[in-house]
Amino acid sequence: MISFLGLGHMGALMARRLVEAGHKVTVWNRTPRTVEGAFSAASPAEAVAEAELVVTMLSDPAAVRRVLADAAPGLRPGALVVEMSTIGPEAVAELRDRLPSQVGLVDAPVLGSVQPARDGTLTVLAGGLPEDLARCREVLGVFGHVREAGGPGAGAAMKLAVMSALVPAQVLLAETLAYGEATGVDTAALLDVLGETPLGTLVERIRPAVENGPFETRYALGLAAKDLVLASHPAQTLAAAARDRLLGAAAAGLGDRDLTAVFGHVGAARRAGVRKLNPATVPATNGLYSHATRTGDLLFVSGQVALDEAGQVVGEGDMTRQSEHVMESLARILADQGCTFDDVTHIRTHLTDMSLLPEYGAVRRRHITGEPPASTTVEVSRLFRPGLLIEVEVIAAIPAGR
Repeated sequence: MISFLGLGHMGALMARRLVEAGHKVTVWNRTPRTVEGAFSAASPAEAVAEAELVVTMLSDPAAVRRVLADAAPGLRPGALVVEMSTIGPEAVAELRDRLPSQVGLVDAPVLGSVQPARDGTLTVLAGGLPEDLARCREVLGVFGHVREAGGPGAGAAMKLAVMSALVPAQVLLAETLAYGEATGVDTAALLDVLGETPLGTLVERIRPAVENGPFETRYALGLAAKDLVLASHPAQTLAAAARDRLLGAAAAGLGDRDLTAVFGHVGAARRAGVRKLNPATVPATNGLYSHATRTGDLLFVSGQVALDEAGQVVGEGDMTRQSEHVMESLARILADQGCTFDDVTHIRTHLTDMSLLPEYGAVRRRHITGEPPASTTVEVSRLFRPGLLIEVEVIAAIPAGR
């Protein structure tokens, strides 16, 4: 028997394919949903109680951790969990540590959206121990072409690597079309020319959305932003820019729309114009950047560091003091536009020594007291001034009317 946990846009179609392939399937979803031919369980633990194979298809690492924790009391010794969400290799390793040792784990995220899920033509990127992959190979084949990527975590890593190219490419096209509009280039003609380049396949895929508006949700913009947050790496500067663009679009209320909604969002942002902001409440910049920029109701705040009015490092060697200085600067910049930390949608932190993270975390929790925003924290070898230990940037959604 197979247990399928998570019946979103993709999950419901994938569970249906298992039923159509003749498998006995029990399903569970946080918001009760049914799949014809499958038994609907009242809880994750009930859903997995008789299952030899447990498939999870959920939104993010937190959801996977929560659902599998609820399912754990019902997991049979010898069961195999096939994690098909996009959660990244670190979360897969954490799951392995949390699951009982007698329960197997395969990470098998997919490439493709709603129609391939319906047709069984997804690409499944599977990672795991050879014996575990062998146990689920036939079942994974129901969903489409199975590509075994390597050992545990390899499928999850491959998925993020692929999305780090595909998602920014769509954002780049959105910005290209906005540039064309700004300079008087005909959109249809630009799409025709781009269609004759190596970008042609992607251009033809998104052309209907550009001409007629976003597709019905196949790959939610908010999930695309989440995937790029998970894939964050210091080397991925283009992907990071695309991530921030998508986080801004999600903050504008487009998170549940299809990723193609980014085309309209970028165009609207261009027409709204961009304001450069340098509040008097924080030390002046060196003239090579602005403390923040605002477009519409989105605020992008530059990385803040612990420098005083004279440009000297504050609290050299003291992470707590530097963190306080940075968070206070961010608070003043946000306040200049009528915001607080509650309006922050994403916070990105660069640390020169990750072992000092707890000290920064304690300061951050004093300033961000509500539900935390999306967050990325990376270790870097150095910042632009010797003695600096931390740099923090944020994106915020400005409340209506401010």
